[in-house]
Amino acid sequence: MTDAGGLPLGTTVSVIADWPEERGPCHLRTPSYVRGRRGRIAAHLGRHPNPEDLAFARPAELRRLYHVSIPLSEIWPGEDHPNESLLVELYEHWLQPHGTPS
Repeated sequence: MTDAGGLPLGTTVSVIADWPEERGPCHLRTPSYVRGRRGRIAAHLGRHPNPEDLAFARPAELRRLYHVSIPLSEIWPGEDHPNESLLVELYEHWLQPHGTPS
């Protein structure tokens, strides 16, 4: 499922390796251990108010939210985790798509 302009299921994405907490107070829903990692769009969860703005009582635009499946080997390289993945809820502005869905 996708909405106009959304990322199709199966799209390979990288989680943006940004650290806004180093620039001052912020509220993040993106775990640090998945930043810079690759995964695939597993589900579209609709549009929701951006919690990064809601936390500071700012007007919050609607943002697309996805389930992203990240292989455990992306998070813990060198460990033996064949066919195992972590499912994380991530907002689209934290994702960089790569190519077309497979």
